[in-house]
Amino acid sequence: MKFVIQRVDSASVKVEGKVVGSIGKGFLVFIGVGQGDTEEEADKYLKKLLGLRIFEDEQGKTNLSLADVEGQLLLISQFTLYANCRKGNRPSFIEAGDPKLAEGLYEYLVKKAREQVSVVETGIFGAHMEVSLVNHGPFTILLENL
Repeated sequence: MKFVIQRVDSASVKVEGKVVGSIGKGFLVFIGVGQGDTEEEADKYLKKLLGLRIFEDEQGKTNLSLADVEGQLLLISQFTLYANCRKGNRPSFIEAGDPKLAEGLYEYLVKKAREQVSVVETGIFGAHMEVSLVNHGPFTILLENL
């Protein structure tokens, strides 16, 4: 599993020209599911995501979590996080999880996130999406190999 986390002031996602998800201050998270990923691994990634203290406190130090700032989540599935570009110029995606596995784990993550965060928006699994964001910082973190 891989997460690309961007701390944002706002973010949105469109499918076929229509906004299907939009948040204010929080995290935009691109989620890649790999072969053999499990719900247990998804739980571990979600726990790490929600525990990250990367929002600024009163002294300007990155010391506050998503909950501390009443932040929101925009979760986007993105199999291209598993692009392998070691050979040639055309990426291989053989390390990406089977679409049924990936969709199931993505929906599982969304469900679990909604149990803990008041605003969780999503894209549409497998759709061509247009993602817009205002990255605060910028601040981007890659979570993998937890």
